[in-house]
Amino acid sequence: MAVIIRLRRTGATNDNCFRVVATDRRFPRDGRFIEIIGWYDPKREGANFKLKLDRIEHWVGKGATLSNTVKGLVSKAKKQAGEAPALRTAPAPDSPGSEQREQPSEESVASE
Repeated sequence: MAVIIRLRRTGATNDNCFRVVATDRRFPRDGRFIEIIGWYDPKREGANFKLKLDRIEHWVGKGATLSNTVKGLVSKAKKQAGEAPALRTAPAPDSPGSEQREQPSEESVASE
């Protein structure tokens, strides 16, 4: 099954809003889906989307692809969360070549 993470249209005529879903590539845009991962409302000002980044990472790890719009939303969400924009996680601490690095404290980050 070829999984894609894309937008599913909801809302009324001329009042679009979208759900971010994981679905089989063969299903129609507003058809069957596997999991709802978030929402996006393009007409809302300010925070106009919410994503479950952990579930997106889960599906990408299983080989899912992202639509262009969802890629943009994920990069914005990661910037807001203060994470690196890459979709892959860091190697496990017990794997070779992954030394523990000292993380800056929250106080030093806030003062910068």
